[in-house]
Amino acid sequence: MTNENKGIIQRALAELIETGGVETLAPLLSDGFVHHRPDATSSTKAEWLAAVQTTLTGPLARMQVEVRHLLADGDHVVLHSRRRLPDGGPEIAVVDIWRIEDGLIAECWENIEPVAHAAANLEWWNGS
Repeated sequence: MTNENKGIIQRALAELIETGGVETLAPLLSDGFVHHRPDATSSTKAEWLAAVQTTLTGPLARMQVEVRHLLADGDHVVLHSRRRLPDGGPEIAVVDIWRIEDGLIAECWENIEPVAHAAANLEWWNGS
């Protein structure tokens, strides 16, 4: 099951990148899909697909994505990637946690951090 779940995420990403549209991604999401952000906001399937489509046709259309890790455990798949714009824009580190249910993507938690801010964001950890 773990490898099957990784395959679902790999297929979703490959189709998204290959087509540049969300039409092939939509059927891989459950009707009750929820996308969670660190600021405690959530998006429905329709809201998230619209946001992704806007991103793909806007200034981030040429974003380069380098997958660093793809890990799976049970019904969860974790994707760690580095993303950057080809024109020298800021590099970001992204961690997505996907939950698979009945062969479909049911939830995603996403955390995005500009790589240049990583050291400053650790100050709270060091007790500074």
